[in-house]
Amino acid sequence: MASSTILSLFGQSPIKPLQNHMHTVVDCVDQLNDFFQAVTSQDWEQVETIYNKISELESAADAQKHDIRLHLPKSLFMPINRSDLIHLLSKQDKICNTAKDITGLILGRQQVVPKKIASDMQAYVKSAVAVAHEAKKVIDELDELIGSGFGGREIDRINKSITKLEKTESKNDQKQIALRAKLHSIEADLPPVDVMFLYKTIEAIGNLADRAESAGEQIQIIIAR
Repeated sequence: MASSTILSLFGQSPIKPLQNHMHTVVDCVDQLNDFFQAVTSQDWEQVETIYNKISELESAADAQKHDIRLHLPKSLFMPINRSDLIHLLSKQDKICNTAKDITGLILGRQQVVPKKIASDMQAYVKSAVAVAHEAKKVIDELDELIGSGFGGREIDRINKSITKLEKTESKNDQKQIALRAKLHSIEADLPPVDVMFLYKTIEAIGNLADRAESAGEQIQIIIAR
């Protein structure tokens, strides 16, 4: 029974379940775009509906994470350390955890995004979501990397994907700087508590992008070993 469960979960390798987990993570993060559009419209019923979707996807990713940890063999007949896969899984999981934290922060106090920064905030969120998508692309190439026996052509390909991931995250950093500057220019006109929560939200969105980049870059560690 146990061996049958492991076989059905992993097939020939544990890579596919890790990739499936990342797909769930990105499905969760994708909800942020619609979430912030609803926040901008102050449609709090829709905000709550999307928050619930994010919570469901975060829970699904968490269940996948526990299944992978439970069934991951102690010894892998693969050129990858078990600990590296566990670290990758943990980094992936933190991405959707952060998405849930961001939306909970906004919904909990029905935090309004000022009109003067609303379009910048939405662009910033979209940019952070794009980083998660680039990380998923890197992780989706892991099985091909292993299948090639860590061949030079596939390593070059995955390194190019990681470079694109880093550039996407760097663009997100620039959007964060610009958004913080714009908020600073209007903060005197806003309630101080609102300003505090808006800065906290901006920081959390940046953390999401950072964690997505870190998950993708974990593949470089795997290659280096």
